[in-house]
Amino acid sequence: MSAPRTPRAYADPYVAGVALGLVLLAAFVLVGRGLGASGAFASTAAGTVALVAPDQAAASPLFAHYLGEPGPWLEWLSVELIGVAIGAWLSAKLAGRVRVEIERPETLAPARRLALAFGGGVMMAAGAVLARGCTSGQALTGGALLGVGGWLFLGVAFAAAYVFASLLRKVWS
Repeated sequence: MSAPRTPRAYADPYVAGVALGLVLLAAFVLVGRGLGASGAFASTAAGTVALVAPDQAAASPLFAHYLGEPGPWLEWLSVELIGVAIGAWLSAKLAGRVRVEIERPETLAPARRLALAFGGGVMMAAGAVLARGCTSGQALTGGALLGVGGWLFLGVAFAAAYVFASLLRKVWS
């Protein structure tokens, strides 16, 4: 049995930012749409409801958009999200970072860490529904299109991160 590889360093954030900008530009040029993730979940929900209760899905104004062409399972954001998952795994594999673990400070029990992560995910999902878009949709696509909501979101997100980072840093120390 071979020893585990030492993981490579993370990418330079400036290079990664430029690369992400180029991916966003390519999405606009090739697909005619920006990036986002929350629409993929709405599309999947629409397709699932359509399978179980087609009449209710057809009557829903929320699902109507996703039930047209090309259909909920071939919606651009669903395909994008699958590509993100494959790309993330491939990147982690190439960098020697594929492993199953729960990152947490020693003072935080694994079950509590998972509960907090789940709660944070639920809050992010609720925020995405209320904001009519997720972080990538609001910040990247909205910001690139010079949308007021996108720039407002960016400002609030960075301000909140600045405040909470100092509070949570003590927990992770």
